[in-house]
Amino acid sequence: MKFDKYIGCDLHQATTVVAVLDAEGKVAMETIVATEAAAIIRFLKSLSGPLHITFEETTQARWMYDVVRGYVSEAIVCDPRRNKLLGEGSKADKPDARKLAELLRAGLLRPVYHGHEATRQLKELVRGYETLSVDTQRMMVRIKSIYRAHGIRTFGSAVYQQKQREQWLQLLSEPGTRQRVSWLYEELDHLRPLRKQAKMAMVAEGRKHQAFRLLRTIPQLGPIRCAMLVATVDTPYRFRTKRQLWAYSGLAIVTYMSSEYEIKAGRVVRNRKPVATRGLNRNCNRRLKDLFIGAAVAGSRSEPYRSYVEGLQQKGIRAEMARLTLARKIAAVALRVWKKGETFDPKKLNSTT
Repeated sequence: MKFDKYIGCDLHQATTVVAVLDAEGKVAMETIVATEAAAIIRFLKSLSGPLHITFEETTQARWMYDVVRGYVSEAIVCDPRRNKLLGEGSKADKPDARKLAELLRAGLLRPVYHGHEATRQLKELVRGYETLSVDTQRMMVRIKSIYRAHGIRTFGSAVYQQKQREQWLQLLSEPGTRQRVSWLYEELDHLRPLRKQAKMAMVAEGRKHQAFRLLRTIPQLGPIRCAMLVATVDTPYRFRTKRQLWAYSGLAIVTYMSSEYEIKAGRVVRNRKPVATRGLNRNCNRRLKDLFIGAAVAGSRSEPYRSYVEGLQQKGIRAEMARLTLARKIAAVALRVWKKGETFDPKKLNSTT
């Protein structure tokens, strides 16, 4: 009879430290293999019985997942932020791999979702667009910071316009500073066309997905937001309810309560003291949080969302909480539209989604 084996891997650029536990939790093997597909596959084939493998979400995690999933019974890419056990005891490659195997055997790991092949190209294009957008914004901030460091005020986007650059450069008295800003202008001129190309490629790829067309019917979900939403969520059936999507998107309220139950007259009853709130959950997908919050902020100024927000404020809800509620509503509507394959209906906006 072949018994299950639990494999913990500590991935590095050149080598991977592996610890193998048997069904009773004893260390059956500890070894180091090259971080190469052939070496890893050869090692897995040398083991008998059902194999369960885990490794943390890192730069190489997706590659590793694609390599091993055809040779094991279970492959879990785990969230390193939740692996608190790794913070105890010695910190080294072999103890880390052994602790990962222990967590895997005990069923204490939470897997990180890695999506389907159908959206892989869209995911890469979205990442490329985000990278170029961040680089462009960073370059613009650097240019303005140099002017401000020399006491020159820069309002709006006039400082970036090509027709006005010579006038702005003449305001810099030091030749070295002027040359430095000229180089930054050249870099900005290269980034902008690349960002535009990345945007067009991302949107074109997004349009190939049926969900893109459905989500586009929702106000404030434009082509860019829809492409990012499809690439990030991948499938709406990851989330059984809207509350799970809220938590994943950083829109869930974190509450705190201690001594929740007490005994009265020999019976266990719930304590009625108020529940303390601790803001929104921070362990979330930042892309989705920015997406839904951005859609809510922009949508609160126009219909059909403006009436919805005004109705919340008339009930005594603060403006910032009304916008948060709208962001949660947009997320819930997107989940429903995607799951049911229907278009957006403004008449259902005030209904419970």
